[in-house]
Order: sequence, then structure tokens, then C-alpha cells
Amino acid sequence: MQSDSLVIIPTYNEIENIEAIISAVFELNKTFHVLIVDDNSPDGTAQKVVSLKEQYPERLHLEVRKEKSGLGTAYIHGFKWALKHDYDFVFEMDADFSHNPRDLIRLYNACVNEDASVAVGSRYVKGVNVVNWPLQRILLSYGASVYVKLITGMKIHDPTAGFMCYRRAVIESIDLDSIKFIGYAFQIEMKFKAHLKKFKIIEVPIIFKDRTLGKSKMNGRIINEAIFGVIKLKWESLFSKA
Repeated sequence: MQSDSLVIIPTYNEIENIEAIISAVFELNKTFHVLIVDDNSPDGTAQKVVSLKEQYPERLHLEVRKEKSGLGTAYIHGFKWALKHDYDFVFEMDADFSHNPRDLIRLYNACVNEDASVAVGSRYVKGVNVVNWPLQRILLSYGASVYVKLITGMKIHDPTAGFMCYRRAVIESIDLDSIKFIGYAFQIEMKFKAHLKKFKIIEVPIIFKDRTLGKSKMNGRIINEAIFGVIKLKWESLFSKA
């Protein structure tokens, strides 16, 4: 079954969620293909995907990497795979249902009907739409978004968002091998590079719901990378203009 759209879902120890998230995407009215990029999860996530491939031939794909190498490199692996296999719209989505699969269609429509090159599933474009997060984490995330807007000059309310749709042309225009960051700063870097290239970016309001199963991958190193990485991105962009 052909599709113009690929949903990339990076996984590490997502055995509790993987079957349900794949089924939810394939139950949508629009046909999406799914690529799972698994970092050799010891809990059997990849093996579960292999068993599901018989149920969803040609729609479900799997790439297994040797070790846990970071969110950014997983997406870059997926982007290269998407370009090689001629998809026109490439999506990023978490495996844990913090992103509602039904919103994939809204992101797709923003690109097709509103001519966006990048559609961002935004938690903050209309207030703060986050469910089940402690106040401290909401303040950290929202504060980071304000900080990124200030430093970079991007008008995006949720620059750290990880629920995305990219047109193929955007990914083709970015030197993926030059992407420096592997944690949440990766999300900022991709948006910033699209912003510098004047691609049209639209934010689609979503409700972000924290995971109920499995374990969050957030840690202090990832936060530090985002804080200091933003300054580095802006600094380098000024030098490249000069």
C-alpha cells in the first residue's frame, strides 16, 4: 500500500507501548507508513516489531542500530532512510503516546492545505497544553522555549517540540551529517536550520500528554546540551552570514 508519508518513531525499551502506537497510526483514515528506529532495546522492542511486520506488510519498517546513540542520530538515520525511499512528508513522533497519533493528520494538513514546509505540533502556541507533568517540568520546558526564541530570533512558541512534519525539500536542503546535537537540542537545531533557509513553519496546537507506560529518557546532560547548544547555534549562524 503506497503512501507519501513516513512516521519515524525512535525506540529504546518501549515494549509496553510499541504495538499500541503502531496500531493507532495504522488505524487512521490516511495511509501512513511507519519506520521504527530501535537502538537495540534489551526489552525486545525490535523483536515485537518484527512480529508485527507480518501483519502490516509494506507499511511497517524497522531499522535496528547497534547501541543507544541518542534521539537526534536516530532521527537522522530515519531521515536518510525516508529520502532513499522517496517519501514526500516525513514525521517525527514519540512511541509513548505523549503525541496523539490522530494529530498526524493535522500536521499533514498544515503542510498540504496551508503550504507549510515544516509543521510543528506545539504545546505552547495556545497557552500551555501539557497534561500530567509536574509544575517544575512545565516551567523548565516553557522557560526553555522562551529562552530559545530570545536567543535565535525564531517566532516559534515551542522550538523544543518533537512532534513534527517536514516536507522532503527541507530535509534535502539540510546537511544531515553536519547536525551536531543528539538530545532535545537536535529539535531546536533542525528548526533553526529550516528557519535560516526561510522555509515556512506553522505551529499546530496539540495537547501533550506525559507517558503512562515506560520510562522517560530526559536527563541533565540533555538539558545542558539544549541550553548551551542554542548559544552555539546562534553564534555560528552569525559567523556564516559574515
